[in-house]
Amino acid sequence: MIEEEAAGTDEIQLVTSEDGSHTLFLPLLNEHFHSTHGAIQESMHIFIDAGLRKAAETRNKINLLEVGFGTGLNALLTYLHMFQNDLEIEYLAIEAYPLPQNIFSRLNYPQLLQDTNAQECFRQISLAEWDRSLQLSGNFSLEKVNRKIEDISLKPGKFNLVYFDAFSPAAQPEMWTEDIFRKMFDSMDEGGILVTYCCKGIVKRAMKSAGFQIEKLHGPPGKREILRAIK
Repeated sequence: MIEEEAAGTDEIQLVTSEDGSHTLFLPLLNEHFHSTHGAIQESMHIFIDAGLRKAAETRNKINLLEVGFGTGLNALLTYLHMFQNDLEIEYLAIEAYPLPQNIFSRLNYPQLLQDTNAQECFRQISLAEWDRSLQLSGNFSLEKVNRKIEDISLKPGKFNLVYFDAFSPAAQPEMWTEDIFRKMFDSMDEGGILVTYCCKGIVKRAMKSAGFQIEKLHGPPGKREILRAIK
């Protein structure tokens, strides 16, 4: 059952998804930040299982780019997976419209994940200053960048893994263009992986035009397919 806290018509609303984890609803775009079928299970399926686990098959050190930091859930899950699997991760998260701090304090991810590191890690992730690198542990560095991806210069050939987690093409069509995917393609190394929840035809065509080889994978509950793209 999905529960939604009352809010003003233009305010971000806290929503409890079907797996018990929180997501957010943004009335301005008529978009949820995660699947209402389960925020944690969606992020685990797409970004950790289809993305991070795959990248870690060939390397222990991973340079990771996230487009759409949002609630910080993907960063938290990545940190916990790193800690449990002896990886080293350099994490660059891009977010044009950061959430206010009072939103982060209400999210229930650490309580549900039942990991002794989750609470402190999520606190550090949410409080980390923008546009400054933070060393969360000896094996995990995080830099949150408060800009649009269009306005950022990315180092060619740097990233092994990209989490592409923008709002949907209907809400943010400018984020799903060939130019944006080519920018990410150029910033990735050979064999680099990009994962995203969106499997629409326009997205697949834009990815292919940018140079990616794409594969459709089985989606999480409530979604038939997701995309994994390889450089």
